[in-house]
Amino acid sequence: MNLLEARIDLAAIAHNVRTVKQRAGDARVMCVVKANAYNHGVERVVPAMEAAGADAFGVATFAEASVVRELTGLPVLAWLWVPGQAIPDGIEVAAPSIRHLRALIDASFTNPVHIKVDTGMNRAGVDEEEWDEAFALAQRAGLNVVGLMSHLACADSADGTYSDAQADTFRRALAAARAHGLAIECAHIANSPTVLSREDLGLDMVRPGIALYGHEPVEDADNGLRPAMTWVARVLAVKPVHAGEGVSYGLTWNAPADGMTAVVSAGYADGVSRAWQGYLEVGINGRLYPQVGRVCMDQIVVWLGDNAGGVAAGDEAVLFGEGGLSATELAARAGTINYEVVCAPGGRTVRTYAEEDR
Repeated sequence: MNLLEARIDLAAIAHNVRTVKQRAGDARVMCVVKANAYNHGVERVVPAMEAAGADAFGVATFAEASVVRELTGLPVLAWLWVPGQAIPDGIEVAAPSIRHLRALIDASFTNPVHIKVDTGMNRAGVDEEEWDEAFALAQRAGLNVVGLMSHLACADSADGTYSDAQADTFRRALAAARAHGLAIECAHIANSPTVLSREDLGLDMVRPGIALYGHEPVEDADNGLRPAMTWVARVLAVKPVHAGEGVSYGLTWNAPADGMTAVVSAGYADGVSRAWQGYLEVGINGRLYPQVGRVCMDQIVVWLGDNAGGVAAGDEAVLFGEGGLSATELAARAGTINYEVVCAPGGRTVRTYAEEDR
């Protein structure tokens, strides 16, 4: 028995990949598996995604790319690196600046390159004032530039005005790259919210992330996605507490009446953020119970009231997922996003996997 477990439903991930592929139409689907597949575990997730129809994989770092490269024969693109880093064999690389392009030239890099242009997010990418220089440099040097990419800043907004403006800028960049003789085969700008809401921006390839793990990227949308992660702890003890007595460090919460509390095996060392205090409800035996008091390093306390549900030591306590709050519900309460919530489980958490469809 694990005291803390992240249960990953691979059938749900496969369902989500198929859903995204259907919405992507003729565009290829690059499944984004950075940060260890959004904390779901690349070793099991990548094969499941490939079997469900993934066309390529995207990661942030070269270290991530090296791991994914060993798991699949499909293209693997990495986009977060600094000039001078050793580039792993067999991967595709994104270049977000002229300096990065020069580093690829100096390294005699022959694998596919995707030039990243900044279309208005102002984070990474070649600025418009440098497009001509960058495209001319890549063409003269004979770099194997196959892709042009960018990132949308407000794709999850109901107002698509800024995305429209970025798309127009991206089309200008694409025309400029081709005018310089670059044979761009793969233009891609669409992330999860874009692929599910803007069919016009699918272009040659889409790069979904959070949607593949079953979480809606646009508020109040329902695209039939299935959350893949359930984070489960265990009830360590059930204890009585009298009305007015404080609980946990600092005694910041006081029992409103005589009742019972449950001590649960997860704390901030495992990823239960102190910022979740007062917002988290834990699912035990089909009921939700509020987490109370301060989050400790190894444990939290839950208020059971009169414990009419008969909670006992050893019971499962769902921190989020099936049987508890969804990651999206917890995120909304705590003032964050579901991306951060699914990336939270760590510490002593053990991943387990289910593959059968339900």
